[in-house]
Parts: sequence; C-alpha cells; structure tokens
Amino acid sequence: MPAAHDHGPWGCACWGPQDELGAANLLTPEKRLAALKGIETGQVFDLSHVFGADAPYMAPNQPPFLMMLWATWRDSIRRRRRLGMTNDAGSNVERIEMTAHVGTHIDALGHVSKGDRLYNGFDAAETLGDWGLLRLGVEKIPPLITRGLLFDVAGLDGGAHLGPGRVVTPEELEAAAAKAGFAVEPGDIALIRTGWGCYFAVDNARYLAGAPGIDVPAAEWLTRQGVVAIGADNMALEVLPNPDHSKALPVHQHCLAEAGVHIIENLALEEIAAAGVSRFCLILLPPKMRGATGAPVRPVALI
Repeated sequence: MPAAHDHGPWGCACWGPQDELGAANLLTPEKRLAALKGIETGQVFDLSHVFGADAPYMAPNQPPFLMMLWATWRDSIRRRRRLGMTNDAGSNVERIEMTAHVGTHIDALGHVSKGDRLYNGFDAAETLGDWGLLRLGVEKIPPLITRGLLFDVAGLDGGAHLGPGRVVTPEELEAAAAKAGFAVEPGDIALIRTGWGCYFAVDNARYLAGAPGIDVPAAEWLTRQGVVAIGADNMALEVLPNPDHSKALPVHQHCLAEAGVHIIENLALEEIAAAGVSRFCLILLPPKMRGATGAPVRPVALI
C-alpha cells in the first residue's frame, strides 16, 4: 500500500481512491461562510509579491521570468491600416515565459512525488503526460476561501527574521498560536512568517542561499489538524538546507504526496504582521491551467 494511504485522519484514504482534491475536501460551504462572516472592516491585505524579472529563481530547475512585447501600438496600427482600418487602434500585447513556481505561487498536488508515487498513491509515470500532469494538476485546486491563520515566528531569535537553516518546531508553532489566541481547525490555511521575505527581489542571492522554515515534524503537526494549505514567506516553505543533508524536500513530500495539503511559497507577510492581524478570511483563486504543477497566485486577506 503506498505511503500516501497511511497518513492519519486527513489522509487520502478518507476521500476515495480517485480523489484529486486532498485536504481541500475540507472546504465545505459552512467553512467558507464562517470565514466570510468573520469580515468586519473590509480591509484588504495583499499577500503577494509583484511578478517581474527581478524575482528569485532556483537554477537549474527553474528558468528566469522573461517578458517581452509581442506586439506594440505601432505594429498593430500599421497592420490594421493595411486592412483598411482608419481609427488607428493601437494595442500592446506581451509574451511571458516563466515557470509556474516563480514569485508568489501555489503547488499542485502533482508537483512532488515520494519515489514513484504521487498523492493518493497515483503512479508518477502514468500521471505525467507529454504536456503536463494528467491528474493532480493545478486546475483541480478549488477556489480557496477559508480562514487564514498567521503564525508569526520571525522574532523568536531576537532579530527581525530567523536565519537560514533555522528549523521552526511544532512547539514554536503551538506557542505562536497561543500568543495570537487561536486554535487550528479543519479547513484552515496556515501561513508562517519567518521574516525571510525581506530579501525577496532585494538580495536574491541571500534569499536563495538558504532559508528558515519548518521541517517534517511541524508539517505533520499542521496536517494532523486538517489544514488545507501551508504557506510561508520563503522560497520553499521548508527549512533550507535540511538538517539531514541526505534529504531533499521532505516537507513537500509529506504535504503534497502524503497528506494532500497544498504549499504556498514566496508570500508577502510583512504588512499583515505589522498590523497585528493573525486571523482573517483568506481568498486564493488558482488559475485553471490544465496539467500545470503549480501556478502564480495573488492571495488576499480580508478582516
């Protein structure tokens, strides 16, 4: 039996052998309504970074963000004049080349495998087609409208942020939740502020050289409580490098392949943390790009 079927009360065994939603099954109408009813002021916090050529990327797996003008107002006017049009309507159209994992983005459940197994025990060889994922693509992620929780651990070591390689433990997440006055409930989305986001597009070499973050024990603590997604203000959610140098992306393996919990990376959490907000209605609508392993997103928090 694939390991994915063995994951606790929120594992894929709860939702059947063909399930592709994972923990997003917990997003009931009642959960969405409760989050929306919690909005009192209408204030919005944008939790995303601007997408641009200055966004950090991890070579060689990730290419840089590239954008160029495909058509300009001059070109389009000239072409339309040749067709007999006289009102000189100029249009500018760009072409963008990027990985779906640049900037603020969400990981689809098919992004990372554990061996040859993806979420719900699906065979990776049979799931990956010539033009993308045949299952577990980002288009399968439903609109994420639920309660968001901010775990602010940036100041644990006395500075503005935690250092690279610093592991955030389950006990520290529990303490952050207690300090903020909330308890995690099924269907919530957990966002972790390490402070490392201050280097995004400011000092990319430093941002990419390592990062503070959670390891598997903290990820398991969150997934056991039924979170739908876990996000952070760093490149990979998990601590980099992992303390066990023989492991790569074990948190991704646990969250995506075992627990069916989405990962949100490169979040902008400084503004909401400065406002002292720890509970909010989170709205994140992934674009429906068939077969993609992830997608750029613009999550917002409403209070």
